[in-house]
Amino acid sequence: MGQSRPIKVAVIGGGCASMAAAFELTRPEHKGRYQLTVYQTGWRLGGKGASGRGPAGRIEEHGLHIWLGYYENAFKLLRECYAELGAGSRGRRHVEWRDAFFPDPHIAVSEPHRHGDGWAHLTAHFPPADGLPGDPPTTDPLSLRNYVIRSAILLRTLLIGIETISPLDRNERGRDDLASPGAIVEKAAFLLRYGFLATAATAVEALAVVEAGLRMGSKLPAGVILRLVEAVAANIKRRVENWVAADDEVRRRWEIVDLVLAVLVGIVRFGLLTNPRGLDAINHYDCREWLRMNGASEHALDSAFLRGLYDLVFAYEGGDPSRPRLAAGDALRGGFRMFYTYRGAFFWKMRRGMGDVVFAPFYQVLRRRGVRFKFFHRLENVRLSAAGSGEGGERAYVEALEFSVQAKVRGGRDYRPLIAINGGPCWPSEPEYRQLEHGAALEAEARDFESHWERARAATRTLRVTRDFDFVVLGVGLGAIPYVCKEFIARDSRWRKMTANVKTVATQAFQLWLSEDLQQLGWEPPPVTLSAFVKPFDTWSDMGQVVPAEGWRRPPQTIAYFCGALHEPDDGETTAKDGYYAASREKVRSNALAFLDHEVRHLWPKAADAERGFRWELLVDVGDQQSGQERPGRHRRGRMRAPDRSRFDSQFWVANVNPTDRYTQSIPGSSEHRISPLDNTYDNLTLAGDWTDCGLNLGCVEAAVMSGRLAAHALSGSPALEGIVGFDHP
Repeated sequence: MGQSRPIKVAVIGGGCASMAAAFELTRPEHKGRYQLTVYQTGWRLGGKGASGRGPAGRIEEHGLHIWLGYYENAFKLLRECYAELGAGSRGRRHVEWRDAFFPDPHIAVSEPHRHGDGWAHLTAHFPPADGLPGDPPTTDPLSLRNYVIRSAILLRTLLIGIETISPLDRNERGRDDLASPGAIVEKAAFLLRYGFLATAATAVEALAVVEAGLRMGSKLPAGVILRLVEAVAANIKRRVENWVAADDEVRRRWEIVDLVLAVLVGIVRFGLLTNPRGLDAINHYDCREWLRMNGASEHALDSAFLRGLYDLVFAYEGGDPSRPRLAAGDALRGGFRMFYTYRGAFFWKMRRGMGDVVFAPFYQVLRRRGVRFKFFHRLENVRLSAAGSGEGGERAYVEALEFSVQAKVRGGRDYRPLIAINGGPCWPSEPEYRQLEHGAALEAEARDFESHWERARAATRTLRVTRDFDFVVLGVGLGAIPYVCKEFIARDSRWRKMTANVKTVATQAFQLWLSEDLQQLGWEPPPVTLSAFVKPFDTWSDMGQVVPAEGWRRPPQTIAYFCGALHEPDDGETTAKDGYYAASREKVRSNALAFLDHEVRHLWPKAADAERGFRWELLVDVGDQQSGQERPGRHRRGRMRAPDRSRFDSQFWVANVNPTDRYTQSIPGSSEHRISPLDNTYDNLTLAGDWTDCGLNLGCVEAAVMSGRLAAHALSGSPALEGIVGFDHP
C-alpha cells in the first residue's frame, strides 16, 4: 500500500503559540506527516512580540520584551531551533542562542519617599541558579509543597537578617530532633504552650518546625502546622510597629516577611496542599484581597514588591490604575515560578530585537522544514459546519476559513520577509513594497496592514475562502476572537463566557535613544529592569545592549524602553471606531511627553530639572545623523533655537490597542472560563495562545509556548504532556 497523503494543517497567526505548535508538528520524527501552511496578517511574524527595523536600522518593538529564567518550554524550543539552524548553515558560523541572550541578574522596584518629594529605587541582585533554562529537568521542583517549604526557609533567612541571631541559635541545634512526626508535634506543642514565639529567634525556631512538618506531609495530625504558622504570624505581627518605624531597609524586609507569612498562612489555612485544584482553588479572589484575608498588613499590600507584581502583568482592569485586579492563584503560581525555579539567571535579555532573536530563526527553520507562509492574509471568519451545536451531540467542525488578501506578491511568488542588518536577519518595520503588485501605490497610501481598522476597507480586497485543510490551529490573539469567531460565540455558551470573562488590556510603550550614558543621566545603580514606578509608565528597562545590532553612524549612548497599561474609555463603541488607533497614539505621545517633563527626573536626575523639564537635546534624532547635522534646527533669521518637545517625534512610541496586540489579563474568576487547547468540542480545531487554559494562565511567552505545545499534542499526541514543563502545575 502506498503512503497516505500528509495531513494538512492551517496555522492562523504568527505569534509564539503558533510558532511553537508549528515547530512541534514538523519535527523530523513525524516524518512529514503534517503539511503546514501559516496564514499571517501583514508582512511579519511575532504577534505581540513582533519587532521591526526602522530608520538607522533601529529596533522598534511592540513593547518591552525580556525573558525570565523559568521559561523552560520557551527556551527548550528556541535552543533546539538555534541548534537546527546552525546545523544547516553549511560551514558558516551561526549565532548560538547564548550569543543572542545574556543573563541579567538585576531587578529593581520603586517606592515614593516616605517624607518629601521623589522616589527610592530598590535594586536587587539575584545570584545565578543551577543549570540553564531549557536544560533537561533534573528534579521536579514544580510542586506546591516544595514552594511552601522554600517560603518557610525564606522567612527564616529574612528574620535572621532583621535581628542578629547567632548561627548556633536553638533553631540550628534543634534540627536533628525533628526527624519524626511525633518529635515535630511535641516541639510544636512546647513552643505554643509556653509562648516561646515572642522573639525573632524563637520564631525562626518555630519556622524550622514548620519546614520539617511540611516535609512530612500527611503523616502529621491535621491542624498542627496551621496552628503553629498562625501563632508565628500573630507573634511576629505584634512587633510590626517597631519594625515599620525603624529605618527603611528594616521596614522593607518586614514587608517581604509580612507577604510571605500571609502566603504561608493562606496556603495552609485554605488546605491548598491537599486540594486537587491546587492554587486554582483561590482564583476567584484578587491577590491583595486574599493576602489581606490571611493577615497581610496594609503597609505590605501597598509595598513596591506587590505593586511591581501587578505592574509586571498589566493587572489593571481597563488599564485603570485605580482598578488593580489579579487572580490570587495565578499570581502565586507565577511568583513561585519566577523566584524559586529560575535557572541560570533571573532575567535573560536579548542582544537584538525579539523579531530578530526569536521569530527570524523560527521562520528560517520552519521554511527549511517545508512550511508554507501566506503573508498578507487577514482572517475574517472561521466558518463552522451546519451540523452540531458545539455543546454535545453531533460535533461541529471548521468547514472553511475566510481571508481578505491584503496584497499580492509579484509573479505569484512567495513573499520574502527578512532583511539583513549588521549581518543578522530581521524584519523591517514596513513591508518590502517592491515585492508586491502595485507596491508603489500601496506605499503611497501608507496603508497599515496590521491595523484592525483596516477591516472597514476589506471590501476593496480579494476575499479568499479555503477548505484546503484537515485541521486548524487557531493562534490569533484573544481580542480578535469576537471578530473572527462570531459563529462559535453565537452557538456555544462556553465561547460566550470566555470572551465575556477573560479580559484583555491595551498597553502603551515608548523607546528613547539618548546621547548620554546612564551615569551622565544620573542613574547610579547597575543597568536594571525596574517596575512599580509612577503611572502611566511604571516599568523601565535599560536596553543599551542592542546598540551594536542597530545601524547608527554615531551610536547613541543609552537606549531606554518604557511601558505600562493604557487607560481606555469604557465605551466599547469608541474603541471600535476608525480613527481610534490614531487617537490612541496621540494619547501615548501626550502621556510620554508629560512623563519625561515631570517624572523621569526621579529616575535620571540629570536628564531634567524643575524649571526646564526634560532636556530634549538628549534625544538622538535620526534625521540629524542622516543629514550630518549635529545641532538643533535654526530660526528663519539663522539664530539657533533650543530643542523642544517636537524632538520627541524622532523617537518611537506605540499604542497597543489592536485586538490582536492587547495583553491577556488574569482577572479573578476568569481562568475557569478559559478553553484548553486539548478541548475536542470541534473535530478539527485546536486553540493556541496565552489566553487558553495551558497550565500557566498569565500573559507571557512561556504560557504561549506551553499552549502551542498543547495544541500540537492535541493533533499528534506529541509532545507528551509530561514533557511540557509546568502543565500539571498544582
